[in-house]
Amino acid sequence: MNPQNNTPKNSQNAPQGKKGKGFPKMNFLNSIATVIIIFLIITTLYAEFSGKSTTGTSVPLSSLAQDIKKGLVTSLTIQDTEVVAQYKDKTVKTTQRETDASLTDSLSRFGVTSADLGSTTISVISPSGFWYWVGQLAPFIIPLLFLALFIWMLSRQMRGAGMQAMSFGQSKARITLPDDTKQKVTFKDVAGAKEAKQELSEIVDFLKNPKKFIDIGAEIPKGVLLMGAPGTGKTLLARAVAGEAGVAFFSISGSEFVEMFVGVGASRVRDLFHMAKQAAPAIVFVDEIDAVGRARGSGTGGGNDEREQTLNQILVEMDGFEQNQKVIVMAATNRPDVLDPALLRPGRFDRRVTIDLPDRADREAILTVHSKKKQFAEDFNLKVVAERTPGFSGADLASLMNEAAILAAREERKTIGQFDLIRSIEKVMLGPERKSHVLSPKEKEITAYHEAGHAIVASVLPHADPVHKISIISRGRAAGYTLKLPFEERKLQSRNEFLDDIAMSLGGYVAEKMVFGDITTGASNDLQVSTALARDMVTRYGMSDKIGPIALESAQGRVMFGMGVAEREYSEKVASEIDSEVSKIMTEARERAIATLAEHKKAFEAVSKRLIETETIEREEYEKIIVAQGIPLKREAKVV
Repeated sequence: MNPQNNTPKNSQNAPQGKKGKGFPKMNFLNSIATVIIIFLIITTLYAEFSGKSTTGTSVPLSSLAQDIKKGLVTSLTIQDTEVVAQYKDKTVKTTQRETDASLTDSLSRFGVTSADLGSTTISVISPSGFWYWVGQLAPFIIPLLFLALFIWMLSRQMRGAGMQAMSFGQSKARITLPDDTKQKVTFKDVAGAKEAKQELSEIVDFLKNPKKFIDIGAEIPKGVLLMGAPGTGKTLLARAVAGEAGVAFFSISGSEFVEMFVGVGASRVRDLFHMAKQAAPAIVFVDEIDAVGRARGSGTGGGNDEREQTLNQILVEMDGFEQNQKVIVMAATNRPDVLDPALLRPGRFDRRVTIDLPDRADREAILTVHSKKKQFAEDFNLKVVAERTPGFSGADLASLMNEAAILAAREERKTIGQFDLIRSIEKVMLGPERKSHVLSPKEKEITAYHEAGHAIVASVLPHADPVHKISIISRGRAAGYTLKLPFEERKLQSRNEFLDDIAMSLGGYVAEKMVFGDITTGASNDLQVSTALARDMVTRYGMSDKIGPIALESAQGRVMFGMGVAEREYSEKVASEIDSEVSKIMTEARERAIATLAEHKKAFEAVSKRLIETETIEREEYEKIIVAQGIPLKREAKVV
């Protein structure tokens, strides 16, 4: 397998903003449960205190009368209908008196005379005051209070749901204020992208010193469109512009405008721009604007009334800006080709800033930024890492550094070594090692010859990149891989380079057939990549002598309409010629791979056997093997 550098989506962290509201139904149920719990607590406390009586043994009134006659009782305390008797032995007994007669009358019926009561102290406690009335009215007041509390909480929930419905059309933008130092980002925090930062520095100057431009008659630009591959730092740059200028930053995703109800998106756009004008100077940042800004009437997302109304409202708001309003709209997309022309006309997005993938120097600077809070061993070398990561975006490099730290922590080490960084490159490119995926001896032999075929063809063909590593350890979906890296990064690729790449991709396929007389599914990805490249040579790049310099397909391929019917702008005859040319390129590449492996069979066998023994061959060891077998090394071309 020939690994290609893939670029993941941007993972920049958006500023934290207002928290979303919870579900009304869940809040309502929680409120009911709270009311019931409070009611039970109050009921329990009331029952506890209302039923509380003086501790003591309850006895009949006749028994108390006999004790009084015997002179055992020292005092009597009367409280309502309850009588508490204190005995000489310090015991306490209680009884109930008659309600229609006094206590002395009741005791006299049992033979207690005034002389018997002479040595007994009698006291009466009359219930009165605040707590008396509380006790009397509590059985009536508590249910009423509970009912009032329940009605109040119910109305509060209904009012909250109504307020939520009223706020349905309000903007959900996350706001970062100028004095928020924790989330503030400046150009110092963004490594690389020198041209983009230079272009955006004008926007910072517009926001900081508008008078300088107004006096000379210049108008402040209304919109800035950031274009670039996923992970190149578009969102981070937008935040850096706000941080450099010291203005409020309103951030929202294009998909957050669109709801199931028509008109909600337009309402949110109006609310967003209203807030931005009040906070001016400010920046409004719309991430992934292609979610609402697709070309209308193209049949690919333009038929949604809600999306069209949202786009129309954005256009109206940008046109409605007053002169020198000091509100700038910034948007980011990795699909500028699908945007509506009305968004891109002068007066709306006046600036278009392209953010490319970082070159070698930029990658080293980005790695340095992401290494500030990490502990490294003495052998770490970020320059080597930058050289081994062509095509990596800023997000890829951040993930690489994080994976290196995770690998070191997993092995109980306190510092990150160079070995961790090299391993993390392969993990980001291909995925983690599949240690549980153990190849059988036969599969291991097939994989070794397959990868050796890739490597030998790449080392012999003049326009192929040099090999840096070969491995038959499974990673991700690949049973093995051959890592090749260019001496220098290229923005343009020639026809000969494409042809050598296709031949190198077929090296594994050819090696399997030459050695084992059969082919496996291991070459499926190689065939897909090489066939797609051959077709692009014919239909996009004009690199076919028979078809000529004609672009038959766009960079995104053919657009699908309806029930899977493809629209194309060439006839069936031309389609047949395209297939014929693609087949011719693939056949010639296969023949070149066969001839290369047949000519250098000894080197091919030596690399394969070494792979079976060690499973991994690094660049230094690999070069020693092929040099010993008569294959010269490729040297970096020097510019004179």
